[in-house]
Amino acid sequence: MAALFARIVFYPSLGYNVFMSKMFGRPWYDRIDQTVIIGALPFRSLTDELVKKENVRGVITMNEDYETKFFVNTTEEWKSVGVEQLRLSTIDIFGVPKMEDLKKGVDFISKYHQNGSCVYVHCKAGRSRSATMVAAYLIHLHHWNPKRACEYLASIRPRVIIRSGQFKILRNYYREIFSEDPDILYETRSTAFKS
Repeated sequence: MAALFARIVFYPSLGYNVFMSKMFGRPWYDRIDQTVIIGALPFRSLTDELVKKENVRGVITMNEDYETKFFVNTTEEWKSVGVEQLRLSTIDIFGVPKMEDLKKGVDFISKYHQNGSCVYVHCKAGRSRSATMVAAYLIHLHHWNPKRACEYLASIRPRVIIRSGQFKILRNYYREIFSEDPDILYETRSTAFKS
């Protein structure tokens, strides 16, 4: 049922995103750090900007195939401009990335982090699926708990929405990679981050 609903609202919600960007200047994408950019669908018209200006050499696509069929580069088109694509298909709106996909995505980002280039992580609007992936990256990189990672992400891209199922997988991700409760030392880490 969730997959059907996501398909029905895809074009109206994509149109809304374009409208908000054109009429109100809502950024299509935001840089999180020197490695990661989170954003909405990278339309073909953005290819040169992402590759030349933003140094994007990797793309993580959290969309299902139908969402990228008409407007976005194929894997081969990305490859032709020197960009590697990792597709981690996740249902829109209420979909939760799989644990193994979070790990694949973080490993993918880490590879580009080490060589000094950038990864564009996207879904349709750059709000939930891609935000869950970027939060996992922040957890891994900084040893932040999920709440801190989501707060930081929202401070840069305020329209991010991490739903309860997505937050739960982030908590499980934290537990799995650090073997500890994600709420331990939250206040200490938050204070240290602000200074």
